[in-house]
Amino acid sequence: MSENTTELKRSLGFVDATMIVAGSMIGSGIFIVTSQMARDVGGSGYILLLWLLTGFITITAALSYGELAGMMPKAGGQYVYIRRAYNPFISFLYGWTVFSVIQTGVIAAVAVAFAKYAAVFFPSLNSILIQSGDLKINYGQLLAIASIVFLTFSNSLGVRNGKIVQLVFTLAKLVALFAIIILGLFIGLKTNVFSNNLHDLWHATKTSLNSNGSVTVEQITGWALIGALGATIINPLFSSDAWNNVTFIAGEIKDPQKNIPRSLLLGTVIVTVVYILANVAYIALLPIQGDPKATDVLGNGIQFATSDRVGAAAAYMIFGQSATYIMAALIMISTFGCNNGLILSGARLFYAMSQDGLFFKKAGQLNKKDVPGFALLTQCMWASLLCLSGKYGDLLEYATFASLLFYIVTIAGIFILRKKEPAVDRPYKAWGYPFVPALYIIITTLICIDLLIYKPSSAGLGLLIVLLGAPVYFLNRKRNIV
Repeated sequence: MSENTTELKRSLGFVDATMIVAGSMIGSGIFIVTSQMARDVGGSGYILLLWLLTGFITITAALSYGELAGMMPKAGGQYVYIRRAYNPFISFLYGWTVFSVIQTGVIAAVAVAFAKYAAVFFPSLNSILIQSGDLKINYGQLLAIASIVFLTFSNSLGVRNGKIVQLVFTLAKLVALFAIIILGLFIGLKTNVFSNNLHDLWHATKTSLNSNGSVTVEQITGWALIGALGATIINPLFSSDAWNNVTFIAGEIKDPQKNIPRSLLLGTVIVTVVYILANVAYIALLPIQGDPKATDVLGNGIQFATSDRVGAAAAYMIFGQSATYIMAALIMISTFGCNNGLILSGARLFYAMSQDGLFFKKAGQLNKKDVPGFALLTQCMWASLLCLSGKYGDLLEYATFASLLFYIVTIAGIFILRKKEPAVDRPYKAWGYPFVPALYIIITTLICIDLLIYKPSSAGLGLLIVLLGAPVYFLNRKRNIV
């Protein structure tokens, strides 16, 4: 494919940008993570509080990013903000982490989730193709890779293809989610499940499933409760991540100074409302507490929904036996659309890194369709390898912790740039500055500290992956390896 040196074309409007924000956020997490949260903290009040707090954190971050987006409407987004506020080394650490786990790890995990639910219709996808020691490759993993390759190819044909796929799939999953919410509340509020869950609104418990199949329930209060809340909030935070991806494609958005801040706000608000209402519907349909040995959906409750598929359990209460196929189809739509947004936007960050000499030189070139084809290909290859590794699930926790660290770094950059560059035009200024950005930094820092204490392995490995970028950066400076 011949390469051109033309610049990225501004062909995405406000609606397109909003669909990328919302579509990249909504994957499979909303249908799964509430089960783990119910086991970690028990009370329905705490579950809803954590989703509300996650929404607040996400929206305040989006409001703060608006100022940076208005100042620097360039491809690469967050990477560009960090470079300007700090230095190339810190921005490289961010780009390195995005490439190694944040973007590609999430792409792999979302693709595997897509294949996992495709197996509901085609059970043979679960069949093992290759097994050698600890390495197991099934047909589902190959389908996951095929979906990544297809979306990469589609996006390599021009940004128009990507935006059409994003619009169609994001609208489809929003409509489907609202249907589940409305029907769930309509049916659930006719039962006593919701009132029973509200009765134990603030009763916090830690529920553990033992190796012998028994269940241990421990009441938690005080610092133990605060620790549990801080540790389990990583679940809704993971489900709400990737909202910043729209900043990566700033070079292709029309009137980016206005459209990026507005799309960040509207997209995050839409998803926050949907997530909170979805969890209200879950609590209206299913009891929080459950028994893993129960033979029916109500008996399992939210805590022990089969394979943590609380969304499927809720759908069963609405649609009966057909719920398995309905939810499988919905999650396939959701994950496919989510990955389109991740693949579309991620390549633009690597394109921006290449322009600075910090990524493969060829990734800084555009193909004849005016998109970074080689950056798309590189991203595709690494994400596909992660699909085969079997470690994509672990990568999610590392990626979420690393994302939080760089969100803190980026929003702190607002304060730095206000001091360094006070005269620079800011078409949009961070809402509530300095209090809202400072509040975000404080809350997120406390969450990171909590994760280091209560989830030291995943948080520590996330930090290690970030730090591993340091020798790569200095080796590149010395030998110009990319």
